[in-house]
Amino acid sequence: MDRSYWRTVSLVTLWQVAASICYYTVFAATPFFRAEFGLSRFQVGFVVTALTLGYAVFLLPVGALIDRFGEYRTLSLGLVGLATGAALVAGAPTTALLLAAAFFLGSLYATAIPGTNKAVYDNIAAGRQNLAMGIKQVGVTAGSGISALLVTGLAGVFFWQAGFLIAAAVGFVVAAVFALSYTGSHDGGTAEYPDFRALSHNRPYRRLVAAGFFLGAALFTTTGYTVLFVAEEVGASVAFGGVVLAVVQLFGSIGRITTGWLSDVLPGDPQFRIGAILIVQAVAGAALFAVVAAVSTPVGAVVAFAALGFFVLGNTGVYYSCMATLVGTEEMGGATAGGQLSLVAGSIVAPPAFGYLADGVGYRASWWLLGAGCVVAAGLLLFVVRTEPPVDDSAMDS
Repeated sequence: MDRSYWRTVSLVTLWQVAASICYYTVFAATPFFRAEFGLSRFQVGFVVTALTLGYAVFLLPVGALIDRFGEYRTLSLGLVGLATGAALVAGAPTTALLLAAAFFLGSLYATAIPGTNKAVYDNIAAGRQNLAMGIKQVGVTAGSGISALLVTGLAGVFFWQAGFLIAAAVGFVVAAVFALSYTGSHDGGTAEYPDFRALSHNRPYRRLVAAGFFLGAALFTTTGYTVLFVAEEVGASVAFGGVVLAVVQLFGSIGRITTGWLSDVLPGDPQFRIGAILIVQAVAGAALFAVVAAVSTPVGAVVAFAALGFFVLGNTGVYYSCMATLVGTEEMGGATAGGQLSLVAGSIVAPPAFGYLADGVGYRASWWLLGAGCVVAAGLLLFVVRTEPPVDDSAMDS
């Protein structure tokens, strides 16, 4: 692989790491929000919902803007906004302003997945894109893991907002590095927005997006409640819960790289082989949620959450690779935004439902709820691999 390949992958991955450090600080800080603002488990879910709602509201328009104007401008400005959002969350004096700051932070994260996916598929040749996607998606889990250690670790040494301020500083620095160093495409395509109506007529794409709702519910709710669960149900410290969340993200990174590599090297039709990998991940995730529900010791929590991270947090790279087999190159920005919107829609609904069950019934029922969603996702994905997409040349082939 040539130098330009690794330059592009490295810069896009670095951008994704910094963006995810800023965004995922909110997930790591849920115990501190609960203590600082007197929130119940149910109300904590609404902080996560405010974050992901901002993400959801802006995904489609940002995806359209990226297709029209290119990823360079949107990624550069987006990271500046993310750093600003992290600082605003740290300075929020009331619950209402905390929710508003979380919404703002989430809205700027809408630049992440559509922009970085477009950077990969526009600048990396077919046959090497799946590995690049897997490496790039490691930026999400790596950033989340770093934020977990920053927020929970520094809170015991300084104050709970310290991790947010460092995340903001990292965001500003990396935004400058990216703006000065990125040599990929700076311009967009034609002055037309993606044809979302045509995408809605793509049957396998529709089913993949529907499965994304349940996959997103599992992913974002797991990251949002891991620290609280470990502290309240397992009986470990908040700092240990941060370590467990970092382990979840580490194994999610391993899962993304492993499945990205498998997507490139396994034989057979790309749509079938990549879809089959995603089905295995969904089924394994359902089984592991049942295991997590029964965890009662710190060691058991580390092992169970590590395995859960590999399958549940390790599936997003494959999710987008599967999407690339279903749509054309010119539709990839809008298609990614639609797919990510579905993931985020699950994260809007699931955290409050998870918290409500945890408050009223217990954590076991909450984890079972996420497992049931993974089973539904696996059923939808079976239709994806068996349905022919209405495109002659997919983004995967270009």
